[in-house]
Amino acid sequence: MSGEAMRYPAFVRYWTASTTGSFGTAVSTVAIQVLVVQVLVATPAEVGVVNAARVLPYAFLGVFAGVLVDRVRRKPMLVWSNAAQAVALLAVPVLWLVDALTLPVVAAVLFVVGALSVLEMAARQSFLPRLVPRGALLSANARIDQGDTVALTSGPALGGGMVAVIGAPFTVLADALTCALGAVMNARVRVEEPALPRRPSTPADVLGDVAAGIRYIYRHRTIAPHAISTHIWFVGNAVAVTAFAPFALREMGLGVVAYGIVLAFTGVGGLLGALLAVKAGRRLGAGGAMVLGYAVAPVAWGCAALAPPTVAGAVVLGAAQVLVGFGMGVENANSLGYRQSVTPDELQGRMNATIRSANRTCAVVGALAGGIIAQLLGLRPALWVAVALFVVAAVVVVGSPLRTARHDSRHD
Repeated sequence: MSGEAMRYPAFVRYWTASTTGSFGTAVSTVAIQVLVVQVLVATPAEVGVVNAARVLPYAFLGVFAGVLVDRVRRKPMLVWSNAAQAVALLAVPVLWLVDALTLPVVAAVLFVVGALSVLEMAARQSFLPRLVPRGALLSANARIDQGDTVALTSGPALGGGMVAVIGAPFTVLADALTCALGAVMNARVRVEEPALPRRPSTPADVLGDVAAGIRYIYRHRTIAPHAISTHIWFVGNAVAVTAFAPFALREMGLGVVAYGIVLAFTGVGGLLGALLAVKAGRRLGAGGAMVLGYAVAPVAWGCAALAPPTVAGAVVLGAAQVLVGFGMGVENANSLGYRQSVTPDELQGRMNATIRSANRTCAVVGALAGGIIAQLLGLRPALWVAVALFVVAAVVVVGSPLRTARHDSRHD
């Protein structure tokens, strides 16, 4: 079977839904950040709380979502979770119109969207291995990343422009519309899903399934270090992202449009990384590509922390975001493709959801810690804390068997 995922029509529809959703998310990310920082005038600690709200559901729903995905058909779950997110996001402009939009309300809306995202992403990542053969998983994840990064490149700049023209609350409508379109496209994916196993669903059985997924991940010789390194990376990234919005908008003095353009450079780097991800994975192996992706993060955020509040500093921020995106683009397709290829289908839901749940829980910790560190020590010191965490994440991969893992081999 071909290793090129775009040869499979079901994957093309899936990819279209994924890319469309990423475009809406990129636009609304700018809108939410401007809404929180400038319109609702949040403190750095409050920014951390709002950022944490969207990922908090992963802390207590993620592992159970994985059990559910391994017990039901994955396509319907993906469709309905997309549709429900569209409805939830409509609350932002509606509440703004009736003068009821406050920071706690924004956090609550993001919490609901995050809970629905738990189900969506558990289904999405576990559905993919049913659409393409094992040999095409690296290509499939690279194509998804390429679509995501094109959206990330153009979305923030467009989002900044839309915020300037129609305001932050109404710009969130773009995300709602793309979620609805994603639901339609996923509904059109043609795939024969295997018959569902009849399994008991008592609390003890569900907890047993959760435990089996956790044991599989953290006893696996290569998936375990992969999981641990990504957990650390997510803490560092949340610290960096939480500090970056007020750092760029306040300390660096960027306007809304300029801030959107700087964020768009993350997409430029991400597209470059995603375009090279397949070649890097085949030449360096899955582990080597992950090391490369992790290695550029501390360099990038270190440059951002050193940037002066001048035009030249704004250029440095843009260049740093290119590096940030490049690292994520190279690493993500290789890490997802590798872990999907070595995991049995009956464990895909729990494997993907458990790792993602732990990652997002780490992001909650990182967002809250980043806000507190920025509040107490300042925005630049918070970025340096993130740099240290990125270094630790890279060291975990380098010091483990994952370093030499390849896409064309299986590991018990």
